[in-house]
Amino acid sequence: MAKTYKLYLGGKFPRSESGRVYPVTDTAGKFLANAAHASRKDLREAVVAARKAFPGWSSATAYNRGQVLYRVAEVLEGRRDQFTAEVAASEGLSAKRAESQVDAAIDRWVWYAGWTDKIASVLGAANPVAGPYFSFTVPEPTGVVGVLAPQKSSLLGLVSVLAPVLATGSTAVVVSSADRPLPAITLSEVLATSDVPGGVANILTGRASELGPWLASHGDVNALDPTGATPEERVQLAQEAAGTVKRVLTVADDEPDWTAEPDLSRLRRYLEAKTVWHPLGV
Repeated sequence: MAKTYKLYLGGKFPRSESGRVYPVTDTAGKFLANAAHASRKDLREAVVAARKAFPGWSSATAYNRGQVLYRVAEVLEGRRDQFTAEVAASEGLSAKRAESQVDAAIDRWVWYAGWTDKIASVLGAANPVAGPYFSFTVPEPTGVVGVLAPQKSSLLGLVSVLAPVLATGSTAVVVSSADRPLPAITLSEVLATSDVPGGVANILTGRASELGPWLASHGDVNALDPTGATPEERVQLAQEAAGTVKRVLTVADDEPDWTAEPDLSRLRRYLEAKTVWHPLGV
């Protein structure tokens, strides 16, 4: 019997409200499963779930967020064989290369999890001021982030764009790779069985070209990562996002080299700087 996967929305696994599905095949064209084809309404509901989850996730202690993300990495590692098989089928890789991609994805998740309680120290500051005041700059999460996941790197690329959103305390609405969605679907199962609160990460399977413009123009989305769009589509998305003055990440013309060492650039993009002034006591 052909497997039909659902969306991951608000901590649950609903079908698309449109009832649409599409076939997922490996690189040789062999049928693997059916995936739900998310609609505009599904996307709106995902944004509502992400906004509802934002206050709790952003106000949790950095230590708590880190522990939750470490738990995700543990469950990822527990399903290593399944991820390896899905990455190999999705990307046409040998078992050895697929294992390497999965191991790198687990390490990448752990790397971002380790930054949750260090962000404030590294990116915050005590500002020197000429007057009887304390002045502190504190990084705060930006809010709901829309993510168009990489189309080619089905797991390592996905982890590289999702983990920094969650590490900063923001919540995410992710549109997975259209042709290689199985690792994203399995990752949603990992998130559901870890300690990640429902709505913090929402994963939709579908087409970035269809869902991207709605995500870019949505008034309750604060930032957009257009990595999974084509260079031409990114121009349109930036224009759509301008109407709601949301932050749009700048990405290379093609997908980045996801095996390269990560840095703080993606973490910085999902943070707002809040400066606080307080008078000195006498």
